[in-house]
Amino acid sequence: MLNKNVQTFLACEHEYAESRVVLFGAPFDSTTSFRPGTRFASRAMREDSYGLETYSPYQDLDLEDAKVFDGGDLDLCFGDTKKSLAMIHDFAAAIFQDGKLPFMIGGEHLVSLGTVQAAAEKYPDLCIVHFDAHTDLREEYLGTPLSHATVLRRIWDIVGDRRIYQFGIRSGERAEFAWAKKHTVLHPFDLQTLAENLAGLRGKPIYFTIDLDVLDPSVFPGTGTPEAGGVSIRELREAAVWVGRNLKIVGCDLVELSPHYDASGASTAMALHIWRELLLSLERDFMVRPAQL
Repeated sequence: MLNKNVQTFLACEHEYAESRVVLFGAPFDSTTSFRPGTRFASRAMREDSYGLETYSPYQDLDLEDAKVFDGGDLDLCFGDTKKSLAMIHDFAAAIFQDGKLPFMIGGEHLVSLGTVQAAAEKYPDLCIVHFDAHTDLREEYLGTPLSHATVLRRIWDIVGDRRIYQFGIRSGERAEFAWAKKHTVLHPFDLQTLAENLAGLRGKPIYFTIDLDVLDPSVFPGTGTPEAGGVSIRELREAAVWVGRNLKIVGCDLVELSPHYDASGASTAMALHIWRELLLSLERDFMVRPAQL
């Protein structure tokens, strides 16, 4: 008898009840300010994940030893931003309620607002670690307070002063950089001071958001808002793994891959590389590894 074909991310076929990490896609890009297409990221990553090995030689860990549930993509309403954010919030809140860790694949960066709202309800002392090319701290963009250009400002509305730690930032309005000096902890241009500036967050609940345009567009052209001067894939992998291993991550996301701007598939492959390494770093202490032969 044939069985229904339900495609999941590579090695993420476990049942919800037995899994600690829950993957889901948030295919939404209705507030994109330049080039749209991030709504297709989760689908492309899920399909292309089967070109990836489950084993990471960087960490000597294997996805086959992790128990991860793939909840699929949310059926979001592209024409209603508030409704879409509410759907993301409700889905993430249910995951938090069950004591699990949501790992969301965007979508544009605004989708992070829904999961952060749910995380802050569960963890009132929540802090944010944010990798990005852009400040995302505008009060409004084209007359609306809900935009991928305002998402970190809306997150600040939730968590407050000096609880957002930003790295890799190299683009934004002058007013955004000035505002950040008073209200966030912003380290521009690279990820080099990560460990020393995040050491004080050990033990605190952290939501980790990675906008993949933190990567330089010479290696990662598949994004809607490319910004020159970014980090390398090696720098991003090492930084993401450090965060996953050393901080108490309660939720995370990868956002802003627009796969069709890189017909080679290389940008999707790099997004998957970071996805695998971050996921393994989050699960390393919870894996049941087979006995060594």
